[in-house]
Amino acid sequence: MKRATFTILFYIQKTRIAKNGQVPVLLRVTINGQRVVISVNLKVNPENWNAVAGRSIGNTRMDNELNARLDTIRLRLMQIYREMELDRQPISAQKVVDKYLGRDDKPAIMLLDVFREHNDRCRKLAGNGMAPATVERYETSYKHTAEFIEFTYNKKDVPIVDINHKFITDYEFYLRTERKCNHNSATKYLKNFKKIIRIALANDYISKDPFINIRFKLEEVERDFLEAHELKAIMEKPISVRRLAQVRDVFVFAAFTGLAFSDLKGLKPEHLFRDNNDDMWIRKARQKTRNMCNIPLLDPARQILERYKDNPECITKGVLLPTLCNQKMNMYLKELVAICGINKEISSHSGRHTFATSVALANGVSIENVAKMLGHSNTNMTRHYARVLDKSIKQDMDLVNGKFADTSVAIS
Repeated sequence: MKRATFTILFYIQKTRIAKNGQVPVLLRVTINGQRVVISVNLKVNPENWNAVAGRSIGNTRMDNELNARLDTIRLRLMQIYREMELDRQPISAQKVVDKYLGRDDKPAIMLLDVFREHNDRCRKLAGNGMAPATVERYETSYKHTAEFIEFTYNKKDVPIVDINHKFITDYEFYLRTERKCNHNSATKYLKNFKKIIRIALANDYISKDPFINIRFKLEEVERDFLEAHELKAIMEKPISVRRLAQVRDVFVFAAFTGLAFSDLKGLKPEHLFRDNNDDMWIRKARQKTRNMCNIPLLDPARQILERYKDNPECITKGVLLPTLCNQKMNMYLKELVAICGINKEISSHSGRHTFATSVALANGVSIENVAKMLGHSNTNMTRHYARVLDKSIKQDMDLVNGKFADTSVAIS
């Protein structure tokens, strides 16, 4: 078995100078590359400190007492390390320091306990500062973390002090392989997990951030959307299956309003109002950001609302549309576009992209107005939804062509 590398280093914190000119002495314990730094509650004149020797070179009684105390600390740490080695205990820098500080007798703080406490708080905030979808995402992240621990370590939980860089990279590998998550999904789960680590750091459960040198970057995803002729094909297709007809209507409503799925699901009569010109509008705060959406109700969307005004399910739930769960909605949409002969990967969110691109921008609506209707705080967010259609390119280039219509190229 390979012997662990174990080093003890005393050094001074030059940036914290007391009124008497002294600086604190810090202890750094390193085992197999993992470091733990603590204060030893000792101070020294920085001019007397020898960084190489890790001790004071002064000749005063205080300097001699300081060096004696440092020697005692070093010997005690080496003794603890040796005892753990003889007892064949798992050895880490944190465990050695905990034993030195007398913290090893306390029950270990477990990772999933911290995760559960966080999620319990999130559930209480659902609908009051935190979107229910965010709460659900943390629940799913907790489930994946628990399954990873069971799969990798054959345990129900692990001490939070054992979370290191390898744990993070192994967890990402598990998400990408065993859970079959794509890059963006795995990244989002790791970001959720990082919040739990930040809580542990803030509460001094751990002393080192295992996410150091780990950077997250989401890949740009080009979501499919429907062009005008494809949207029209879905609208005009006779659908005899009730569940598909309802899914078609909800999707088309999204394509003419730009509402996200969570906002469609929570759309209620109080979100409709008439202006001074008797035109109907949707005015609703987005569930995700709480930004207000102001959307004129176009005729296709108005017709769909009229279709479901007496729907028993809508009346019972107090909503305007019979919306299924997102998973079933996406599943039925695949079936729907296949029936309509459309070869695209369409999801419930594609309705929002369709509204921004094919319904609004392609018909001359300014990007500022599209941003307002989508509930975006700035147009940079809206540009993610905006696509350049071939139709728009052709229209612009036809204007250019017209300016050169009477000009011919000279023959050499």
